[in-house]
Amino acid sequence: METIEERIKEFNKGLLKDSLKIKYKRIAENEFRFFRGTCHLFYEDLSIKNDLPSSPLSWICGDLHIENFGSFKGNNRLVYFDLNDFGEAILAPALWEIARMTTSIFIAFDSLKINPEKAQQMARLFLETYSATLKKGKALYIEPKVAKGIICDFLTTVAGRKQKELLRDRTIGKKNKLRLLIDNDRHYAIDKKLKKELNDHIMQWMSKDKHLDDFCCLDIAFRIAGTGSIGIRRYCFLFQHKQKEKSYLLLDMKEVTASGLRPYITIPQPQWLNEAERVCTIEEYMQNTSPALLGSTNFKNVDYMIRELQPSSDKIDFQLIRKNNKDLSRVIRDMAILTASAQLRSAGRKGAAIPDDLIEFGSDKNWQTEIITFGKTYSKVMEKYYKEYLEAYEKGSF
Repeated sequence: METIEERIKEFNKGLLKDSLKIKYKRIAENEFRFFRGTCHLFYEDLSIKNDLPSSPLSWICGDLHIENFGSFKGNNRLVYFDLNDFGEAILAPALWEIARMTTSIFIAFDSLKINPEKAQQMARLFLETYSATLKKGKALYIEPKVAKGIICDFLTTVAGRKQKELLRDRTIGKKNKLRLLIDNDRHYAIDKKLKKELNDHIMQWMSKDKHLDDFCCLDIAFRIAGTGSIGIRRYCFLFQHKQKEKSYLLLDMKEVTASGLRPYITIPQPQWLNEAERVCTIEEYMQNTSPALLGSTNFKNVDYMIRELQPSSDKIDFQLIRKNNKDLSRVIRDMAILTASAQLRSAGRKGAAIPDDLIEFGSDKNWQTEIITFGKTYSKVMEKYYKEYLEAYEKGSF
């Protein structure tokens, strides 16, 4: 068996070296961040010893955890709270998604210093709500008008946020001299040649949409965001409307690579034109409404996804609600509803089980205890992996 150091280095060997250093530093911060940034370890282990109960085939985002839910503005400009990362999305047994989410609850709550009994209670609540939602057979969604409790407050705040707040946080200068803030944390400078090539490419992409053709590009920067995706090519674009000088637009262009789950799954997958088509299509299957300007492109023979930039802060801060049992329960319950709804919404698409199979599966509660046991047990495995990684990292091996 390879060491954790060898497994992580092997998986990340094709990524950008400078960005990879940032990723290695960030996943050393705590066990939950390590779990987020090493999704491949989970599925490598699952492919070797799969003790999960059988479950219907479903479209899954592949890397579900408590921080892979967030708010975003849809093409209809309404704000939604939903699953929001589909880079690893693939057709797989439904419980692969649920097992990873359940494990994340145990690991995240431990990192937040929430007692183990509360973690077990919330994991159980997630599974019971997920099952009940499947059993009803109706996909639901969460927007400000239907949200309750902390999610409602959260979405109301997000919906009321003005564009200038986002610009103030990410830019410097004024009006047509506005530029992206190069802080060497979220944004990094790129050379003039690459910037010119990216500018020409994105303006050609924008020209295909009559609503975007009136924008000009003011600046471009290399972007760092997330944890598991650090190391890929990712760019942020700042645009200004040609007639409406106070109207700006931020776009995120993110490289799309093959799903990290692909080597560990034997289930036949659709023949996608490219990886960007895979991610965009599955995201459209699973979400009630897609993020604004969701699309794809190919730049220098590399596939990318494009979408309107969403603030990274638009996620539930579990540190703030950790002591409020009512808020904590509401968030976990809503996440379970959204997970089940995504599977119901995408049911029957390109090999996924039909809704009736998911309804029947949701009516059977016998597997829930096994998933709880799996989540608790695997969280201890990740604790061991993290200690091994941290030891190697502190020795300078990464």
